Amino acid sequence: MLEYIERIVDRELDELFTGLAAISLDGPKGVGKTATALQRAATTYRLDTAADSELIRAAPEQLAVAAKPVLIDEWQRVPEVWDLIRRCTDDDSAGGQFLLTGSAIPSGAAIHSGAGRIVSLRMRPLSLAEREIEKATVSLGGLLDGAGGPVRGETEIALIHYVREIIGSGFPGIRPLAPRLQRQQLDGYISRIIEREFAEQGLRVRRPATLRSWLAAYASATGSTASYSTILDAATPGLPDKPTRITTMTYRDVLSQLWLLDEVPAWYPLGREFTRLGSAPKHFLADPALAARLLGITEDSLLDPMRARVIGPQEGTILGRLFEALVALSLLTYAQASEATVSHFRTRNGDREVDFLVQRGQSIVAIEVKLSISVGDDDVRHVLWLKQQLGSALTDMVVVYSGTRAYRRSDGVAVVPAALLGP
Repeated sequence: MLEYIERIVDRELDELFTGLAAISLDGPKGVGKTATALQRAATTYRLDTAADSELIRAAPEQLAVAAKPVLIDEWQRVPEVWDLIRRCTDDDSAGGQFLLTGSAIPSGAAIHSGAGRIVSLRMRPLSLAEREIEKATVSLGGLLDGAGGPVRGETEIALIHYVREIIGSGFPGIRPLAPRLQRQQLDGYISRIIEREFAEQGLRVRRPATLRSWLAAYASATGSTASYSTILDAATPGLPDKPTRITTMTYRDVLSQLWLLDEVPAWYPLGREFTRLGSAPKHFLADPALAARLLGITEDSLLDPMRARVIGPQEGTILGRLFEALVALSLLTYAQASEATVSHFRTRNGDREVDFLVQRGQSIVAIEVKLSISVGDDDVRHVLWLKQQLGSALTDMVVVYSGTRAYRRSDGVAVVPAALLGP
């Protein structure tokens, strides 16, 4: 068995589970939900096995009398267990009773929302900090606190290392493998999504090749706000019999149910006078390695700008987009730990954009991502413009880049290597 890798969500669980009766760990297959939950479980029911699923259906009272905490793994296989847990927590609201893990939202199941009884925590593939390739010296939580002081740190992590992190995956079971085995596992993961997971969610895919092409087109749109019609056209060039828009929206919905999309929504300011803001989300798959594999990208081809494929209104090579995806994966993990949200800022015509806004209450940190070993004035003009608009409401400004040194510019913008940013 692989040695357990401590996750950032472990700290959230340690803080929350003592006071909450039930927590659901949600995320795609392979992110380590079960391994994390097992660190705390006294009793485990694996509902993807016939024996345990039949036991719970036949004797649901087992949940109430089993030694706590109880882990219910792949709970969506027996959706009615959700309501059983809800009723148990109604009878006894003491903390630390139930952990549920699920890799899909049950399609069409008539279950209670669980609001007020079952709290959901998202788990993602390993962030850069969790991969322990470097010790983080700059805290996103600290930036949100608004200290505004100097940022420090130096790293030997360079572009080639980030490329290997993109290609090598953040799935704990895939990352330690040799490169060829990583590729085989990622190919198998994608095939299972197309051939099995969609069917289990109640959607029969009549043309698997078209779904695979659509997934590749979506992967090519990583980090962009490309419309779904643009993605569809890219997936089916020259085909007169294209899937309908409803079909492709169903693709998106099923992938969301499987936690395989991790789109970053557009920022909607409250009480601020901004006009002409874009509303489209930025597109990201759960793991940049899935996007790279769908596009057939290897370490060598990713470093070759002549072989880049790009969809969407923003310029840049696919390497820049995948580097942004790696940073996005990490930011989403760190922000959750700080009880913050992540969005992006873009005007409709694209004349002003900021890659990410991390917000906690009234505190906002604007973050640009640059695939570069240096940061110049042109790289910070959008965050400085946003500072002029928001004033003190913008707590800090950051450029995350692929260089080696963390520092703060004279204009107040913090420049931070991706490997040195942590929760």
